[in-house]
Amino acid sequence: MDKLLEKPVHSPAFKKRRGVNWMTLGLTYAAMYMARYNFGFANKQLSDTFGFSKTEIGTIITISTLLYGLSAIFNGPIADRWGGRKAMIVGAAGACVFNVAFGLAAYLGFLGTGTFMLIYLASMWTLNQYFQSYSALALIKVNAGWFHVTERGVFSAIFGSMIQSGRFAVYALMTTALVAGLPWQWKFFLPAMIVGVFTILTFMFVKDTPKDAGLGDFDPQDATSGDTEKITLAYVAKKVFTNPIAITIAIAEFCTGLVRKGFEEWFPRYMQEVHHLELSSPVFQRNAFAVVIAGIAGAFIAGFMSDKVFKSRRPPVAFLGYVIQIISLTIVALAPSLEAIIIAFTLNSLAISMV
Repeated sequence: MDKLLEKPVHSPAFKKRRGVNWMTLGLTYAAMYMARYNFGFANKQLSDTFGFSKTEIGTIITISTLLYGLSAIFNGPIADRWGGRKAMIVGAAGACVFNVAFGLAAYLGFLGTGTFMLIYLASMWTLNQYFQSYSALALIKVNAGWFHVTERGVFSAIFGSMIQSGRFAVYALMTTALVAGLPWQWKFFLPAMIVGVFTILTFMFVKDTPKDAGLGDFDPQDATSGDTEKITLAYVAKKVFTNPIAITIAIAEFCTGLVRKGFEEWFPRYMQEVHHLELSSPVFQRNAFAVVIAGIAGAFIAGFMSDKVFKSRRPPVAFLGYVIQIISLTIVALAPSLEAIIIAFTLNSLAISMV
């Protein structure tokens, strides 16, 4: 086998310190998921409280998501300059602050329930999404320095499952009878508290590279090995827009994100309004947890198939994921029964984690 593809042998000290690093980082990212996907569980309550139409709620989602996507482009060079650790701390702290600020709208009666309140909520959620955009960049930046290119398939599955644990946690939290019965603002205050705790843990335990942790230099032997060119926005644009593979992946991810975002933000409200299920109902809870478990399974299936079946190639796995998504969404569109829709939602979650 080519030496470039040989897996490195790590010392026990390296493995232990890397474990602390990625466990802390992964759980922080999962906590930030809680402060991002909580919105869907408050979707209907926001309309009930302020009289917002679905279009107005959709405006909040659209503006914030658009900025999230654009911020990922502009914040990439910033994360490179700061380092992943600092980027994650800044992102998590910002998500904590603006989830609290969003919830405080419940006490800002002087804004009324019309345009001014809508602008305030859209602004706070957009700022939350801006800081959320640092998290994925930081995660990739830090892990790239700790994992050899041949180790990333399986470990991406592990990270994927940890990230999905954030979805599990927010689903578990939001569907308990206690939280479901609380005023809507607590759906933002509680995740903010959790993110705040993990921000502190990231500051205490995460290091950008093995060298920063006192373990010496480590070459991951990926595409950045030996690349000393300064990272700028122009550099990123050149790398992305002159690479047909990168452009293809970007288009594919856009399509995946459209499906994922639509599902996450509207699935709870769809179940509440169309199928008349309360968030704390056993049927909704089983559906929600099945979706999360399928997402975790999809991450592991993708990692295993990528490494073991397709020899570290991810595109064939992504293709299978897209096929399953098409089938699942067709079933949802036909809406034959609640049971069929639940199965389709579950398969869709599995497929999204595979691409």
